[in-house]
Amino acid sequence: MSVHNILVAFNGSDSAVSALNYAVSLAKGGAHITALLAHSRHETIDGNAAWVPEKARKIIAQANADILSGIKARFEDLRPQLGLGDRMHFEQVSGRVDAVLSETARNYDLLVVGNDVADDVDEHVTIHPDRIALMSGRPVLIVPKGFDADARHAHAALVWDGSRASARALSDSLGLLEDQGRVTVLTVGDEQTPRPIQDVMTHLARHNVQATHKAIPAEPGIARAIITYCREADPCLLVMGVYEHSKFREDFLGGVTARVLRDAPIPVLLSH
Repeated sequence: MSVHNILVAFNGSDSAVSALNYAVSLAKGGAHITALLAHSRHETIDGNAAWVPEKARKIIAQANADILSGIKARFEDLRPQLGLGDRMHFEQVSGRVDAVLSETARNYDLLVVGNDVADDVDEHVTIHPDRIALMSGRPVLIVPKGFDADARHAHAALVWDGSRASARALSDSLGLLEDQGRVTVLTVGDEQTPRPIQDVMTHLARHNVQATHKAIPAEPGIARAIITYCREADPCLLVMGVYEHSKFREDFLGGVTARVLRDAPIPVLLSH
């Protein structure tokens, strides 16, 4: 995947700033960045309802405007130091946040978002990256707050289980993996190594990516095993397919995807 057109979800949080900085590091080769503020209406009642007093409507409208203008102001404060000039612009769209981002992302190579887990983010601009990956059909790259986009790490890591989702993740990340030059292909658990593992290694080699395979135990859980590897081996990027159980089960049980996103110390590229 060649990255020329990048969408960044910008909701004004510290994590969103990290995402924007990471996207800028990807855009150094000439890519364009669109920073999108997706927001739902900031109200608990319908401000346009006939029974709502005019004064209350104005208060609601002003509260909405103040929040959005504050987010845009933070973006504009950052713009001069990012150095992209007319290759970066800002948009804002009202609607269901995840749906707006999912639909918009279909017209871009990559969606970059912050990980808002540790941020105090207004619920009307909150992002759910795993849902967006499921809905959008595009790769979503989640950047943890404070991540140094200019840090140089040894390699990337790809979680491989032979599934359709992991194959899509591999395809979506190839451009980034080619830039990195070295990747560790992770298989998790004691089950038999997925049959196409050698084919994956060959595929990467033909893209001039030096690949090694590492099997890691699934105890004390798949997500924790992946996170432990990332902390110990310090890759620059983790690539994985979205866990393919139903979204309800993911939310109810916590889910491998949600746990990895919550604890990953590095950017995670999700595909589905």
